[in-house]
Amino acid sequence: MIRPWCRRRAVLPALLAAALVAACSPVGLAVGAGATVATAASEERGLGGAVDDVAIQAEINRLWLEHDFAMYRRVDLAVREGRVLLTGAAPTPQARLDAIRLAWQADGVRAVIDEMEVDDTSTLVDEAADDVIARKLQTRLLLDRRIRSINYTVEVVNGTAYLFGVAQDRETLERAVSYARDMRGVRQVVTHVRVKGEAIPNQTPLPDPAQ
Repeated sequence: MIRPWCRRRAVLPALLAAALVAACSPVGLAVGAGATVATAASEERGLGGAVDDVAIQAEINRLWLEHDFAMYRRVDLAVREGRVLLTGAAPTPQARLDAIRLAWQADGVRAVIDEMEVDDTSTLVDEAADDVIARKLQTRLLLDRRIRSINYTVEVVNGTAYLFGVAQDRETLERAVSYARDMRGVRQVVTHVRVKGEAIPNQTPLPDPAQ
């Protein structure tokens, strides 16, 4: 869970934001945009899937921001293949349900995976520690040539590591999980990684507000 605003709540879609980093010159902009597109195209979801996921994420962020700034700030969001993973801390049970309900309103959502905690006590120190763990884990995945790290999203909340994305096979998925389990500071590992070739999980039902 890498929480800085420039990463989590970018105003521009992620596919364009990376290109703008290189915008000091027309050549830099072109190279940056090209590299960003090439990176997205190399993922299992492909360029079109990456663009769709960025649009879903932007729409959910908008809905959350309009509904409740605290929700927008405290709940973390990752989208892959139309599957939405919600982590972070909702301040109340009702806020948790509202976050899920609003996520379903975005066009193209295929499933909503709720891994939120109901907790209003986490601090910036907790978040900073989680960020360090997430960065270290992402680096380990990147350095393992057998793992296509570009297909993974890593979120860490209160010491729980969430792996999300697409694995090439069961063996590489187990390698990724092992890295997470061996990471100092990780209390448990939760995986929502789909193995390549397996069907994308069906939609999950919207929770009953009465529960």
